Amino acid sequence: MNPYTSIMKLYSLCLHLLLLTLLVGCNPYHPADKVCDEQPCIYPNYVEVTFPCNIAAPNFRICTVGEQYQAELGITGEAPAFHITSSSPTVTIPLKQWRALTERGAGRSIYFRISIRQSGQWVRYADITNHLSVHPIDPYLTYRLLYPGYELWNEMGIYQRELASYSEKAIVENRHFDHQCVNCHSYNQYRPDEMMLHIRGPQGGTLISRGGKVEKVNPKAPGFRYGPTYPSWHPSGNYLFFATNEIQQFFHSSGTKPIEVSDLGADLMAYDVEHHVAYTDSLVYGDDYMETFPACAPNGTDIYFCRAKGYRKGMALDSIRYDLCRIRFDIQSHRFYDLACIYPASEQGKSVSFPRVSPDGRYVLFVQSNYGNFSIWHPESELFLLDTSSGNIRCLTEVNSEDVDSYPTWSSSGRWMVWSSKRMDGLWARPFIASFDPATGLAGKPFVLPQKDPDFYDHYTLTFNRPELITAPVPNGQALEQAVAQTAIPCSPQP
Repeated sequence: MNPYTSIMKLYSLCLHLLLLTLLVGCNPYHPADKVCDEQPCIYPNYVEVTFPCNIAAPNFRICTVGEQYQAELGITGEAPAFHITSSSPTVTIPLKQWRALTERGAGRSIYFRISIRQSGQWVRYADITNHLSVHPIDPYLTYRLLYPGYELWNEMGIYQRELASYSEKAIVENRHFDHQCVNCHSYNQYRPDEMMLHIRGPQGGTLISRGGKVEKVNPKAPGFRYGPTYPSWHPSGNYLFFATNEIQQFFHSSGTKPIEVSDLGADLMAYDVEHHVAYTDSLVYGDDYMETFPACAPNGTDIYFCRAKGYRKGMALDSIRYDLCRIRFDIQSHRFYDLACIYPASEQGKSVSFPRVSPDGRYVLFVQSNYGNFSIWHPESELFLLDTSSGNIRCLTEVNSEDVDSYPTWSSSGRWMVWSSKRMDGLWARPFIASFDPATGLAGKPFVLPQKDPDFYDHYTLTFNRPELITAPVPNGQALEQAVAQTAIPCSPQP
């Protein structure tokens, strides 16, 4: 053997042993000198929550002051699987050990056992208990990132986060197409290969990715009053349902709400993706009412949406209230029919927005606020749940907070909910997750999406908008960006 090679192998082995020794030496185990019956405070509040078995490690910071910190993690009733000792209160859980723990502990409770060295003694606090679900969450979460105000809308993008890790990648960023607005990303049946998003600006249009290709279209047919905004896919992938809106921003000179966003007019339409034809009906088109936020049920027939009386000049914005309605659509005849009001929220002085139908069609999540439909600006916004099998509607008190809870969505299994909430500081919306039991209609305690740095949300200045779960990463972000420069395919009105 070459002497140089032998020396290098020996050097590598010694270096490996040295690093191993340092790691072991930096992470010694400290038995408790005293035991405390109280639980320590940790941030984020990962206490008594149910985690998906495939979520990234929920790193946290110990808020109780001490000289050193130790965290032991394990399955309830068993010895700790591993421990972390540090002079820092930040507990960074190694992903490899976390994945081993979640694989073995799925369906069981786990504990965070925290000890803190205070005045020279190690004090062990009461265990923090969480639960690991056997049900995984969809592996990717997508969202729009932008600044929370209206001033810097020209800096934004659509991003995808791998939930088993902390990896985030851009799908599209508007810096690549002259900082035009990009919004309303939507997927058919949680599939990344069938998606759409809007571009607003000089190169405006709707990008539709389907069948391995991307088209830029203009779904506004001649004679239609407004352009398409909020989308919902028909499960066949052959149709998109749109609200067509005239949206206006209003600025308040005083009060707690600096801005209000409101419809001045809104209708519903169906868009034939293959043939580029738009369909509507007097039931959901006209001045008498405003219809918005369509949500197609898995049966492909029922469409839930929000409906308010039509806007009249001088109408007070806080008098506009939307009810939860349902209409049916026949894809053979392209006919809307059987309009029904499911929940007359306006009769209770309330307003609904953003209905989302569960994958089994049984439940409809929606947002309720005092008025209007742009609930992200309403601190009183709360999530509500309709059980279509019984007609029962209830406030999801187990997940709501004292601030904005808005834009809910389901996982493809119906076992998880994700939504945007401003509960952490009242300014920025962050993605919160909660388990859901379809048998009982009850949700678990919500938790914020884990980040590598537990203090991430304290210094991150972008807001998370329109969270959507998908079953795989979007493969063609570059093709979407390139399609912005295409000429939009025009739309024809219904025959």
